[in-house]
Amino acid sequence: HVQLVESGGESVQVGGSLRISCAASGDTISPYCMGWFRQASGNQREGIAPIDGYGSTSYAGSVKGRFTISKDNANNTLYLQMSSLKPEDTAMYYCAALRGSGVCTNIRPRLFEYEYYYWGQGTQVTVS
Repeated sequence: HVQLVESGGESVQVGGSLRISCAASGDTISPYCMGWFRQASGNQREGIAPIDGYGSTSYAGSVKGRFTISKDNANNTLYLQMSSLKPEDTAMYYCAALRGSGVCTNIRPRLFEYEYYYWGQGTQVTVS
């Protein structure tokens, strides 16, 4: 079983950049499908950036062109590089993982909570 711990969230200015991390332990994340979700106060959790075991990525329209997801297999860590941050990016950010049989492949973007099995505790990003 993999354990996920997010870090790096902080308060940033509008237009700024920030990279948050999701450190994994207990298993190697290379073959996993993983994703970043966020949940603003009063809103449902939103899937924003999935990546599969082959490194294929996709993005929700709200972050496309501004956010980049990457998986560092050597360090067993998932990253989300965020730029041109807006106040509406303020949320708790969560990473999630799914281990299929073999290398997990995203035939289509996995943007729903039920598609993932493992979750971190979240890291807060505030943009003002």
